[in-house]
Amino acid sequence: MRSITRPLLAGVLALSLTSLPAIANEFGPQLEELAKTKIAAIASAPEIVAAVRAQNTETSAFDGAKIDALDKQWRAEVGASSQPMISEKLGNPASKMLVSKRENSAGLFTEIFVTDMKGLNVAQSDVTSDYWQGDEAKFTETFGKGAGAIHIGEIEQDESTQTYQSQVSMTVVDPDSGSPIGAITVGVNVEMLQ
Repeated sequence: MRSITRPLLAGVLALSLTSLPAIANEFGPQLEELAKTKIAAIASAPEIVAAVRAQNTETSAFDGAKIDALDKQWRAEVGASSQPMISEKLGNPASKMLVSKRENSAGLFTEIFVTDMKGLNVAQSDVTSDYWQGDEAKFTETFGKGAGAIHIGEIEQDESTQTYQSQVSMTVVDPDSGSPIGAITVGVNVEMLQ
């Protein structure tokens, strides 16, 4: 397999937006294989399944107004000195497991987060900019499509890490029923794909 250099990626990303989907697809086979192996293993880990099940019980009756209020609270806490909602999510056992998976990926994974059936954050390795992912393709194209669904995002430059990444998402499935219960999204450093 080919390795891609940063200048080549920078040049490719400078091309017109119409060519970006084809570029994202260049890594499609490797990213899909990664989803079916390493990402699927994280998504099916007992800690993740238990955390998603527990939050689904808590949030199943949330309406749009409640979700909007929670998302607004989260966004207000991002970058603030007081972050009770964010701290609670980052401190839970499932989030700690995701931090460990990211740290042990040798730079392949740049971020990992898991959502419930409403698209609300359950666990994450890093702070996300918002709490509700339910209106984004990473959720609608996975949870919304059912078990086995995978969504591969376009290649983007991550400002914080200065790496080129693609978000790979898939449905989190209840192992007992086979039903979708949430979604997982993993930022993958495409420069490390070989």
